[in-house]
Amino acid sequence: MKYNVVGYFIGEGIRNIFKNKKSAISAITVMLLCMIMFGAFFALGQNINHIMNTVEEAQGMQVYFKLGTKDEKMEQIGEQIKQIDGVNKVEFVSKEDGFNEMKESWKDNASALEGISSDRLPDSYRVTLSKLELNEQIQEQIKTIVGNDLHSDGITSSNKVITTIMKIGNGVRIFTLALLLILVLFAVVIISNTIKLTVHARRKEISIMKYVGATNNFIRGPFIVEGVLIGIIAALIAILVVGLMYNSIISNIGQSEIVKELEITFVTFSHMFRLLIMVNLILGIGIGVIGSSISMRKYLEV
Repeated sequence: MKYNVVGYFIGEGIRNIFKNKKSAISAITVMLLCMIMFGAFFALGQNINHIMNTVEEAQGMQVYFKLGTKDEKMEQIGEQIKQIDGVNKVEFVSKEDGFNEMKESWKDNASALEGISSDRLPDSYRVTLSKLELNEQIQEQIKTIVGNDLHSDGITSSNKVITTIMKIGNGVRIFTLALLLILVLFAVVIISNTIKLTVHARRKEISIMKYVGATNNFIRGPFIVEGVLIGIIAALIAILVVGLMYNSIISNIGQSEIVKELEITFVTFSHMFRLLIMVNLILGIGIGVIGSSISMRKYLEV
């Protein structure tokens, strides 16, 4: 019968977990909490990116022309604006269309516009951006292109909203990365200490194995498997918990009037699932291997 080394490693790793149930449960719990926290901020980051992409597609600026500007001149300016790097779409809005949009936006107060002619409104271009960070730069370029044909209203844009969204997005990304590094370090320490208890309890057995010629890798194998199994268990449970929490929270938030009015959409958990489970498993396995290796240094010649 051929000796199965891999089977031995897996079997011993599982036995180690059951022999040290309390320590294993503590390690799994700590890693689970770490991964749930990371999963929460990961989901938040994904939604921030999604909202920013949505804003990039819809958010932009309105470029108003001076009354009396010739159609040919506006067409020429429109073509020049399209060539600007960072411009996603340029849509001409006639004074009539602008007036109709104003009436729709005023809704119940649209009666206040009675007697006002669309001829008093300027033609404009609605410019949407592919890169929000170029908002102010593009505005300056458009002002240069339009020149004296720019209406007194100039260019309207939600600069503060765009700047705020960008700051929030960048802040969440940086915070998530920093949190991940802290949680990984914390989890490595916990895994290391947990497996160190197992190693200490079996120190005599390890000494005998070394005496009869067992290699360091052979001795280390079961403990690395133990760390990896703890990491995988924590990762899978974390995915389940984060998924249930996320769907519940998003479902409740989605029912609020503010979200409905602003037409905000959120990333579905199924959309994040593959990436999140991949990251969690890599974290769990990586932390398990590193923690196990650290815990063995005292007992093996590295």
